[in-house]
Amino acid sequence: MSDMLPIFNTLEKEKQDILIKHLELVMDANDRVNLTRITNMDEGMLLHVEDSLSALEEIERAPIGEMADLGSGAGFPGIPLAIASGRKTTLVDARKKKMDEVSSIIEKLGQDSLIDTFAGRAELLARKNGQRYSIITARALSQISVLLELASPLLIQGGHLVCYKAKVEDAELEHADEVGRLTGMQLLSDRSFVLGGEYTRRVLVYIKSGKQKITLPRLEGQAQKNPL
Repeated sequence: MSDMLPIFNTLEKEKQDILIKHLELVMDANDRVNLTRITNMDEGMLLHVEDSLSALEEIERAPIGEMADLGSGAGFPGIPLAIASGRKTTLVDARKKKMDEVSSIIEKLGQDSLIDTFAGRAELLARKNGQRYSIITARALSQISVLLELASPLLIQGGHLVCYKAKVEDAELEHADEVGRLTGMQLLSDRSFVLGGEYTRRVLVYIKSGKQKITLPRLEGQAQKNPL
């Protein structure tokens, strides 16, 4: 299994131990809150931990500053990226019950000074902490165009949106380009790879390089219900 975790294996042992404990605590918490469908540690190490770390090189190239992880759920990719990079990170998820459980996990990991949580939609966070973050991450959360709308008001100028995707159709990319022009975002990099020799993955990075041509954020939930 270890040869399927090349990025994890480059981390210091202390960081490896924290990420293993995080996954164990997530699985233990499943009895109380449904945090993950994965119940096997080996599978979780690949599909949660290593998958989260797969964008570490994009995180390290981004501007210095805070990171927010949208739709974080059990804390993937936010917690592994925070531990590996040392960036101050906010995990964002609208499901308060999950965020309460994840907050408890973060405390047990002794990482509450590095990682905090926000139980609410990204639009609400943007009204509270607009133009604050250097990086926004989102793993298999929504269409790229929706992520661009949600990320733009949260990012500083020059900040990066890092999208984790399994498969991206040309139509999704073309629509993202159109929405990017409205939100001041443009494609910076696009990297495909195979996770664990089996799972196709793609990491796309968009940079906030211009001004928004529309007022953002819109009302909560509008990005998904009535996409641009």
